[in-house]
Amino acid sequence: MGVVKRRVEEIVEYILTWLCYGDAQAASRVAYTNDERALEDHDVIIIPNGRLGNSIVLPEFSAAKVEQPAKGKAIIRTDIVYNTFFFISRAEETYQTERDEHNRFLAKYSCLGNNNRLQIPMLDEHARLLLKLLNEPLPQPGFNTVYLTHDIDAITQYRHLRGAIGGIRRGERKAVWAALRDIHKDPLYTFPWMVRQDARVKDAKVLYFVKETKGKGYDYPQYNLHGQDFTRLQQMLLDKGAAFGIHASYYGDLKAIDYRLNNIKHTYHRAHYLTGNIRQMQKLVSAGFTDDFTMGFADEAGFRLQTTRAVRWIDPVKMRLTNLTLHPLIIMDTTLSNTNYMHLDEEEAYFLCERLIDKVRMHHGDLCLLWHNSSFTPDTYHKSLYAKVINCI
Repeated sequence: MGVVKRRVEEIVEYILTWLCYGDAQAASRVAYTNDERALEDHDVIIIPNGRLGNSIVLPEFSAAKVEQPAKGKAIIRTDIVYNTFFFISRAEETYQTERDEHNRFLAKYSCLGNNNRLQIPMLDEHARLLLKLLNEPLPQPGFNTVYLTHDIDAITQYRHLRGAIGGIRRGERKAVWAALRDIHKDPLYTFPWMVRQDARVKDAKVLYFVKETKGKGYDYPQYNLHGQDFTRLQQMLLDKGAAFGIHASYYGDLKAIDYRLNNIKHTYHRAHYLTGNIRQMQKLVSAGFTDDFTMGFADEAGFRLQTTRAVRWIDPVKMRLTNLTLHPLIIMDTTLSNTNYMHLDEEEAYFLCERLIDKVRMHHGDLCLLWHNSSFTPDTYHKSLYAKVINCI
């Protein structure tokens, strides 16, 4: 048996088990084959479209076509295995070449964008269909895990040289001196308020992603991970039960973080500016990362992976199941408010958040949210919005 064929078989086995919410015994009752005689030994067969491992085409978005020739037997004529592969591998990005100025694959370039498809986790709908046909219990409403995540792009606005000089030049001298005397007076140091909000969600996993770069270009500003401001902040957050991961450089340098720093997991990753792509994920696998939290579109909230659940990444170029787990990022603060993204007002943003959170709850998925400490300033609605979002979890 060829290497590619073995890898495809491993991928199919993983996808079937994942669609069955990890129940390998239920998955063993499903055959992925064109031979309908397999119904003699299986309860459900899924008819392949012949593309898995061969070529990339768009998935079918219409309701799955199902036949039930006998009691307890079913044929799914829509290739839901290929559909699953297409989205969790990010195979679409291998032939759709359009990117933005940050080399990001955006929702507007995707088959999911601008048509509300991002608001429906199609793969979880496939999973529910398969479980129903197998007469297996459906997942009960609720959250498997709630991830409240925060990217620390800057700790403070004024407590570094360039920020202080800029503030003084803008006539903000009093604000600069107040922040220099007391970090809690700095407008970006919103962490104590964030801690109080996150604590209202019982059993939530709170993650902070930190960066250490040269601080140039889109990585500006850089804070000193060995400095007093960060070490005190880190200890405060650790005392509150938070964990830390790596916010890799905008420029794709996965080795920029000082791995010797205590309590920062070099296995947790989120790309700065959400610049995640297939090449970067291949680097993450090679570097030994185990969990990535990048997979959301910057320009539109929703289900980029078409699922609410964590899933192992399948490399669509090498056709290989990897050990890198992708955690779907459902909502990012700036996606909702930025003028070059969705540009929603607070009420519109809240209703969208509520709809997406309800979808995650219905499928017993993982709710992964991203709000930056720099978003909770008086010139945005995010402080009010985040408090309301926390209330509906």
